[in-house]
Amino acid sequence: MPYHGFVRVATASPQLRVADCSFNTERILALMAQAQQQGVCVLLFPELSLTGYTCADLFQHPPLLRGAVEALLHLLRASREVYAGVAVVGLPLLQDDQVFNCAAVMQGGRLLGVVPKSFIPNYKEFYEGRWFAPAATTQSTALTLGGITVPFGTDALFEAEDADGVVLGVEICEDLWVPVPPSSYQAVGGATVLLNLSASNEIIGKSGYRRQLVINQSGRCMAAYLYASCGVWESTTDVVFGGHCLIAENGTLLEESRRLHRAEVLMAADIDVDRLRAERMRTNSFGDAHLYLGTTRTFRRISFRLEGADRAGPQQGLLRTIDAHPFVPKESERLRDRCEEIFQVQMTGLAKRLEHIGKPPVAIGISGGLDSTLALLVTCKTMDALQVPRTQIQAFTMPGFGTTGLTRGNAWKLMHQLGVTAREVDIRSICLEQMRSMNHRPFGIDLHGMTIDDVMHALQQVPSDRLHDLIFENVQARARTSILMNSAFVIGTGDVSELALGWCTYNGDHMSMYNPNVSIPKTLVKFLVEWAAYHEFEGPTRETLLSIVGTKISPELLPVGKEGEIVQATEDLVGPYELHDFFLFHFLRYGAPPEKILFLADQTKFDAPYTPDVIRHWLRIFVRRFFSNQFKRSCLPDGPKVGTISLSPRGDWRMPSDAIPDLWLQWANNG
Repeated sequence: MPYHGFVRVATASPQLRVADCSFNTERILALMAQAQQQGVCVLLFPELSLTGYTCADLFQHPPLLRGAVEALLHLLRASREVYAGVAVVGLPLLQDDQVFNCAAVMQGGRLLGVVPKSFIPNYKEFYEGRWFAPAATTQSTALTLGGITVPFGTDALFEAEDADGVVLGVEICEDLWVPVPPSSYQAVGGATVLLNLSASNEIIGKSGYRRQLVINQSGRCMAAYLYASCGVWESTTDVVFGGHCLIAENGTLLEESRRLHRAEVLMAADIDVDRLRAERMRTNSFGDAHLYLGTTRTFRRISFRLEGADRAGPQQGLLRTIDAHPFVPKESERLRDRCEEIFQVQMTGLAKRLEHIGKPPVAIGISGGLDSTLALLVTCKTMDALQVPRTQIQAFTMPGFGTTGLTRGNAWKLMHQLGVTAREVDIRSICLEQMRSMNHRPFGIDLHGMTIDDVMHALQQVPSDRLHDLIFENVQARARTSILMNSAFVIGTGDVSELALGWCTYNGDHMSMYNPNVSIPKTLVKFLVEWAAYHEFEGPTRETLLSIVGTKISPELLPVGKEGEIVQATEDLVGPYELHDFFLFHFLRYGAPPEKILFLADQTKFDAPYTPDVIRHWLRIFVRRFFSNQFKRSCLPDGPKVGTISLSPRGDWRMPSDAIPDLWLQWANNG
């Protein structure tokens, strides 16, 4: 049964003897037994797997047709004690005085229904039209085998009563290769798991096209797609078969078997049905397909139960990788392409805005941290593309009460190395005047009559457990923004992770006139700066960028330590960004509830060894902060959507600012 929405499925390509139904049945039973031990709920075998695909004119001989039916009935009886899940096998069946190439769907010894092949290839090496009739010529909607009458036709979908969203659709080989495959109708009709029994032969280049068809159909249908093809034992005369099996989910290939290998295939994967349903629910154009396809075909729903089918299933560990850093690709070549594309998207959006308003000077705050560094790199590249001198970038470093020598030094180095107009404004005197005017006493310190040096000395005497003063922090953040706003067109620097957590000062670092970082998560920001250091720069600039990457993440709004070190570590306060970005991805991209996020996290290897209790703690923090800070996201400035996650109130995310998180916190607290 599904576990947190995951269902274990498998494709199989058994050893085979052409026209030897008894042998073939025993090999199928053996693979069924293996599948049961692996907790497989849905098991797919190749086309005509009971007889073999290459029987040719023997398909019109009664002994083979009777043998196929007898083999199926034996398989039904024997499988009761062997395999509890759904299995789909292929065989020829005589019905309405015609022979049909069929898929028999069974579960727990019960035949659920039979689906005939819709499209019969009769070109080049294929000669199926000589033996088989297309499904459209059927007159019957049911057939009787062994005294049992079951549904017959292409209008059958198979639905699990005890597993929400698990609906199977079946098509056969050539059905996938036509302009509008039957599986397209099945998906629109509600099928989430599409099954293709195949006997596709091997020629040069065909496997790549076959793989592409499977992946694309899974993406187009927002479904899982299982493809099982007959193996090398089917090869005869002029054709060779390779046992190519594939499992794809929503445009992503999960598993692929080795081809032309003299060994049976049993290849399992865990598909996420909840994720598929979430994608369909959000993509209204998928539902709109009913207007064009749904009116031409209706489906019968045939029920079954998966209870007892997954004794060693997903709860024992998933057969798929859950990426700890879903925003950062692992493969080096893909990483390079991704980084270049991200920079291009950021540059293109910023360039359009600057071009539209006459290419004015821009202002940007440089803290010596990751976000402002990435924004500055993007702005420099944008100015280069617009053929505007970098000196039109007015880069401000604005040291405050928490600025360290390391970050201030890196800010100055970077500004000079990139050739921008570098400026420094010490905001401490401005902030002191504002706090004095409000009669604010930060940490109990009376500021009246004190010099900046006096204040700095007094701040260093404050015990670390008393370093909590939101006004003290916000005054600094807003002072910096005021300076930038009064200088030029302001480039924002905040990232989507900070926006998700509300880790920004309203109308402070929260505000700008255009923010190229607005949809980039912190884990990706860090990687992009590191990537730029190694691939775009060398010498002193590379050293500066790598120093920034290695600096502790901090807003530097609280006093520095007695040795001038950073004491306000962001991740100590709001939690590790690798966890929050993981939560954000699954919460926002797929609408995963907290209990599923916890399950996924338990299947993941993060950089740090978090305990389940630690992950649960930070997930609660994430949910609370996400719900309580929507008001900051409701008035975001423009910025480009770079990946699949965005919190723009004009685009991807609309949420009431006063929504109650109790349902999410209740789920997160369970266990």
